[in-house]
Amino acid sequence: MSGESSPGTPEGETGSRTIQAVQTTLDIIDVLQEQDGVRVTELADRLDRSKGTIHCHLATLLQNEHVVKEGNEYRLGLRYLELGETTKERFGIYDIVRDELTDLAAETGELAQFATEEHGRAVYIHKAESDEAVRTASSVGTREHLHCIALGKAILAHLGERRVDEIVDRHGLPKFTERTITTREELFDELARVRERGYAIDDEEKIEGLRCVAAPVRTSSEVLGAVSVSGPSSRMEGDWFEEELPAMVKRSANVIEINARFA
Repeated sequence: MSGESSPGTPEGETGSRTIQAVQTTLDIIDVLQEQDGVRVTELADRLDRSKGTIHCHLATLLQNEHVVKEGNEYRLGLRYLELGETTKERFGIYDIVRDELTDLAAETGELAQFATEEHGRAVYIHKAESDEAVRTASSVGTREHLHCIALGKAILAHLGERRVDEIVDRHGLPKFTERTITTREELFDELARVRERGYAIDDEEKIEGLRCVAAPVRTSSEVLGAVSVSGPSSRMEGDWFEEELPAMVKRSANVIEINARFA
């Protein structure tokens, strides 16, 4: 029944309970995020809920200006633009990250990105592109698995082993390409190498033909995120990929770290 509690075990909250009605609303928002314009019947089929239930949830979202209705279709409202801007402003080092990534993208001629970890996923906070930069599906707010991207491995390398195990337990180690790490042993070996050299590499592990270098942004007590540069494997090779680019990415991470102390 709508409003009933059902058992759930969100990360870090063993034995907690979730509200099914709230979950249904969140599921609706997720679908609306994926598609621009969805009918009640389509939502009901997709979420295995009755049309009456879906309509009630949409009516509540509409009344509170979280969705808009055009004809028989619903889509997310601009309220989420406001929420997104508020979230960025409250991420204390956003302005520092934005300025540094702009410089890094111009200097490298590639795609520069920053991500942080939330709920065991990498969340992209900002990206900057040069005119020649490769275009990827990632955008601000996109969530990715941590084990298959350089940004994620740079972050994981500086989390405790117990925390890494919790993340793997929750999200697994899904395979995206033939190069993706898919076992804990491989992952922990890779994280040790990241700590030793001070940066992480994605060697076509998430997307074939795309390579990436990332360095962590840390304080004395936590890892704030990571900064990266990505490009096609045809350009990411030799001394550029193995020496010059890692040095540039680590320098940018250090600039962010230093400025974060005064943010």
